[in-house]
Amino acid sequence: MRFFSKINTNTKVYGVIGDPIKHSKSPTMLNRAFQEMNINAIYGAFHVEVGMLKEAIEGFKAFKLGGLSVTIPHKVEVMSYLDEIDESAKVIGAVNTVVNDQGKLKGYNTDGIGYVRSLKEETQLDLKGKRILILGAGGAARGVAYALAGENPDHIWIANRTVERALELAESMQLFVKSTGMAISDIAKINQEVDLVINTTSVGMHPQIEYSPIPSLFINENMVFSDLIYNPRKTKLLSLAEEKGCQIHSGLGMFIYQGAYAFEYWTGKPAPIEAMKQAVDYYSKTL
Repeated sequence: MRFFSKINTNTKVYGVIGDPIKHSKSPTMLNRAFQEMNINAIYGAFHVEVGMLKEAIEGFKAFKLGGLSVTIPHKVEVMSYLDEIDESAKVIGAVNTVVNDQGKLKGYNTDGIGYVRSLKEETQLDLKGKRILILGAGGAARGVAYALAGENPDHIWIANRTVERALELAESMQLFVKSTGMAISDIAKINQEVDLVINTTSVGMHPQIEYSPIPSLFINENMVFSDLIYNPRKTKLLSLAEEKGCQIHSGLGMFIYQGAYAFEYWTGKPAPIEAMKQAVDYYSKTL
C-alpha cells in the first residue's frame, strides 16, 4: 500500500499496448522500477485490438500519458501515428517504445539491443561468423535482425509463413549483413548450416503453450535455440531443443533489458535492473 498511496494528480501514467496483453509482466517490472527510483508514476496494460491502434494512439496523446511500450502486433503500424522516429528505429522499421515529449510522440526500438545484450550475457555466445535463422518477420524480428547485424554474423536467414514479408525484411537487411528470406516450410533445406535459431513469432506464448513454430525434426544438437517469448519461460520450442541436447536461451532477459532501455528513455535516469529482475522472478514464482 505504500506505493499506491503516493498516487495523485501529479502521477504520470505509462503502459503497454498489445493484442493479446493479459500475459504481460511489464506492469509488475516497471511499477517496481518507478518505486525503486522514487518516481511518481504508474504503469498499466492496455488491450488494443487490431484495427483500433490509431484511436488508441490518439487517446494516448489526448490523455497526455508519459510513454508507451508497444508489443505484438502493433510495432510496425504504430510508426504511422508518431510525430518523430529515431533513426535506428526507421532502419529497423518497427517501434516498441514511445516517448511523449511535451505532446510530440517519439518512437524508438529497444528490442534488438535488449535482445543481443541478454543473449551474449546468458549464453557467452560469440556471434561473429555465426549463421542465424530468425523465425518470423514482424516488428520484433526487425529489431533483432538489425542488432545482430552489428555483431558481424556470416549469414541471417529470415523464415516466415508469408514469404513475401521474409523476402522484404531480408532485402532491407542486405545493406548490413548477408541475408536471405524464405518460407518457414523450406527451412529443412538449411538444417545443417544453422548455428543459432531465434523464434520471434508468438507461437508457443501463453496460453497456447503446447505449440512450437517448427517441428522437432529440424532440431539438431549443434544448434543454439533462443525464444523471445518469456511467458512461459521455457516454451515448447525450447523444451524440444533441450531434449535434443541444445543450449537454450529464453526471452526473459531481453524482456528485462528492453524495458530497462525504455525506462531510461522515459525518465532520463538509469534503470534499476536488479530490482526489475527481482520483480519478474517473484511474479513468475507466484503464478
